[in-house]
Order: sequence, then C-alpha cells, then structure tokens
Amino acid sequence: MKLIGRETYLNRLISLKGTPDIKVITGIRRSGKSKLLEEYIDWIEEHETDSNIIYIDLTQLKFEALKEYHALNDYIEDKFDRKKSNYVFIDEVQMCEQFELTINSLHSTGKYDIYVTGSNAFLLSSDLATLFTGRTYEIEVYPFSFSEYLSYYGTSDLQSAFDAYIKEGGMSGSYLYKESEEKYKYLADIFDTLILRDIRQKYKIRNIALMDKIADFMMDNISNLTSSRKIADTLTKSMDSINHKTVGSYLDYLCNAFAFYQVRRYDIRGKKYLTSNQKYYLSDHAFRFAKLGTRNLDYGRVMENIVALELMRRGYEIYVGVLYKKEIDFVAVKQNEKIYIQVSDDISNEKTFEREVDSLLKIKDAYPKLLIARTRHEQYQYEGIQIIDIAQWLNR
Repeated sequence: MKLIGRETYLNRLISLKGTPDIKVITGIRRSGKSKLLEEYIDWIEEHETDSNIIYIDLTQLKFEALKEYHALNDYIEDKFDRKKSNYVFIDEVQMCEQFELTINSLHSTGKYDIYVTGSNAFLLSSDLATLFTGRTYEIEVYPFSFSEYLSYYGTSDLQSAFDAYIKEGGMSGSYLYKESEEKYKYLADIFDTLILRDIRQKYKIRNIALMDKIADFMMDNISNLTSSRKIADTLTKSMDSINHKTVGSYLDYLCNAFAFYQVRRYDIRGKKYLTSNQKYYLSDHAFRFAKLGTRNLDYGRVMENIVALELMRRGYEIYVGVLYKKEIDFVAVKQNEKIYIQVSDDISNEKTFEREVDSLLKIKDAYPKLLIARTRHEQYQYEGIQIIDIAQWLNR
C-alpha cells in the first residue's frame, strides 16, 4: 500500500515529545492512526539515537499474552532502559482489559513518554479524564483531506481530482481498489463492521435495526437541520413507535465513535447558542455513497460536509450561524479568529448567487466572509465577500 507523510499530525506529535501528558490518538477506524504511530517512531529513531522504543500492537498474535494488564505492565517494565529516553507506544490499547490500570501505573513513575491508540468506541474523548489519572492530550486523526488525496495520487489537476475525491472520499484503504463497486463495498464494510459493531458492543445495544435505521437517516440528511424528535417521528412511520430519548442516546453513541459530528446553532445577533435542531456531518462523505448510493443526491450538501470536516482538521470550532431567520452554513472560530462561510455547489445562476451572499451581507461585523463554491475560477471579491472555488480552498 502506498503511504504518504501526514505532516500536520506528525508535527503535533513532535511538539508534544517529552511532555508528561498521556498522548491519546483518536479518530474513526481506518483513518490512519496506526500508520501515524509508525511514522512518528521512524522520526524518533532517526533524530534521537539514545531512544528506547517499546512498541506493542495488540492486534498481533505475538502480543496476545499482553492482553492482561499485569502482563502488559511487566513486559514494559522489563523493557525499560535507564540510560535512554523511554517511549511506550500501544496500538489498540482497549484490547487489554483494564488497560487504564497499567497506563496510570506507568505514567505515575515518570519514566515513560506514553502514546496510545484505540478503537473509536472504546476510547472515547468523554472517557479519557475518567480512565486516566494523569493529564491526557488528545490528537484526533481524520480521513485524508483533499490536499492529502492530491499528494497520494501525485496530481496537480485540481478540478479533475476533486471530481474523483467527492466520490471516493478520504478513507485511503479504498484507494487500493480499482472498481467503484469494490471501493464502496470496502467502505460499507468499514462502517458496518468496524464502526456500528463497536458501538453495539460498547453500549450493549439490542435494537440493532433501529441503530442501522438512524445511521442511514443521518447519512441521508447530512448538512440538514435535525433533532432526535424529528428522527423519531420520521422513523415511527415505518417502524413501531420510537422514543425520541432513545434516538438521542443512539445519536450520542454515533458521535462519540466519530461516525458523525454534531454542530450546534449559534445566534449571531444575540450571541448565544440555540438548543433546538443541530446539524450532523459524516466522518467521511464517501460512506454515504457506499451505504445509500446516489439516491436523493445533493452535491451542495456533500460539499458542505467536506468543508465542515476540513475546518475541523484545521483546528476550528464550527457552528451553524443564525441571523434574522437566515442561516449561515458555518461560523468558524479559532482563538481570536472568526470566519463566516457559505457553501454552494453552483452559483452561476443569479438568484442562487444572490441568495448565498445575502445572508453574509447582513452580518455587520468586520470578520472575513467566504462563499465557497464550485466556480472553477480564480478567487474574486464581491462587496467584501471572498468568492473561492472549493478545490482551491481545500488545497490551501
């Protein structure tokens, strides 16, 4: 399999080297967490000759005996070298029952720089503070960005590459398959087997059919405002009566496992968060094609999903903006930076263009405003709004 360096994540790990935090690498299954660990280990070995690398991949049979936490602890302690800098890397740490006892014990000694990865459903962001008594630092790994897709295929033809990326997505394991049917089978298997199965095991879900229905509904409604009550009402028409609280719990499980990301609404004028209705974005837009095909396909909503994930990759907190009953697709915030963003598939129609810019023009503060669309042209400005082609913006 062809590999490319994931410099953004690698540089974050390098910047954390030697800190007392327990570094936890999270993200959706098959997004490249294990390969990132290997890349980082290679970097340490190249730049630090006195390093002692203790690497354990609990998916491998040779480490089978370490799935008991005492054995795991003893193995690592036996590998300790007091004359060197000691690094501990444990891949798929959740496969060791009560792994947190070992990690906490090792961390308390102060002898190790510790890095772990785990199943998305079994190493949840919300659980980290409870699991580990030491301070944790979470690094979330996303599927390939468009710029990484370009690097993988070695192409500079932005527009043709984006045509392919919008269908293939960022799960690089699918790139090994030549036919679309095989690519989508691979992606569907990942979502069903490695994501939903983990969630069912973690939360001991009995109503598997309901979980599958909710996941399909969410995929079919990416970028749309929705709520657990709306989903319950819709699904009740085709199934038995469904409690919206149960739906809400299942939505939380799907988001905890990085299958979807919930984005809240923000009242720009009132400067407050709104509790009714949120948007949900899929962890990789190609899962939708793999599971549902192209029925009811709206390229604008798929592009909005792509932009949402890219903003999160770039470290922004994102919200759905609301102003005078109009919606702004994204309010993106990072420290003192704020950007207002609209996303559209095609703005060649004058009415569509006016509708998209109208919401942005009503915002009176001085923060930057972007309209990201499939223009296939160079960036230009309209009354202070930057109009930029989506392929160009993604490749910045």
